[in-house]
Amino acid sequence: MPELPEVEALRGFLTEHLVGHEIVRVLPVAISVLKTYDPPPTALEGREVVRVGRYGKFLDLDTGGLHFVTHLARAGWLHWKDRLPDGPPRPGKGPLALRVALETGAGFDLTEAGTQKRLAVYVVRDPAEVPGIARLGPDPLDDAFDEAAFAGLLDGERRQLKGALRDQSLIAGIGNAYSDEILHAAKMSPFKLASSLTPAELHTLYGALRSTLTEAVERSRGVAAGRLKAEKKSGLRVHGRAGEPCPVCGDTIREVSFSDSSLQYCPTCQTGGKPLADRRMSRLLK
Repeated sequence: MPELPEVEALRGFLTEHLVGHEIVRVLPVAISVLKTYDPPPTALEGREVVRVGRYGKFLDLDTGGLHFVTHLARAGWLHWKDRLPDGPPRPGKGPLALRVALETGAGFDLTEAGTQKRLAVYVVRDPAEVPGIARLGPDPLDDAFDEAAFAGLLDGERRQLKGALRDQSLIAGIGNAYSDEILHAAKMSPFKLASSLTPAELHTLYGALRSTLTEAVERSRGVAAGRLKAEKKSGLRVHGRAGEPCPVCGDTIREVSFSDSSLQYCPTCQTGGKPLADRRMSRLLK
């Protein structure tokens, strides 16, 4: 799933390629991708993109009064094309969900792999009309997101750190991959309760959060849209690397599986050398 660093990189890429250009066609291929119908997608046609924004994991193409907002979800992606194919796309069983064409002949496709169709497109007059954006917590790379603000968010938070970091209404933009990376950098168990953090641990976790996301954004900056997935994977230290050696201590990276996701961690760096139990126990093995 694209998370804050990749979506921020897409924002920069699209700013360079879209701003100042006119949208001439919005062509939905999979109707399920459209989450709003008034205004219709065709209302964007003939309008110029004036800004590309980001809200957590949401991208916003601002056309000066109407907004094309998309969330790529778990299996969605944006594919830029300097020259779109001639003729309208044909509905079918392929991954193509929606196409946006510019007056130059360039544009982009939104695609989604797999059977779970969660890719979402909204056409709204104000991004706050999108329910997911209205619920978002603060952006962790915003200048106002200092250590005191972070401490305030976790004050009284009784969930485990992994779940708290992934909660978009608490902090916007962090998903499964970067929560693993942040906790590895902080040397903390994903099952540690947020309410149990000492002031020193809060300081460490805040520093790990900011540095992990900032470094990921810098790695992705200027990378073409088509190469961002590979860039993300190459920069991850523990997420998706179960069975490999930890790059810090050399211990074997372990995994805890959930019904629809998994987490990865290093026992030596994060849990005192003890492997984590099955998620249903949510505690360390004795």
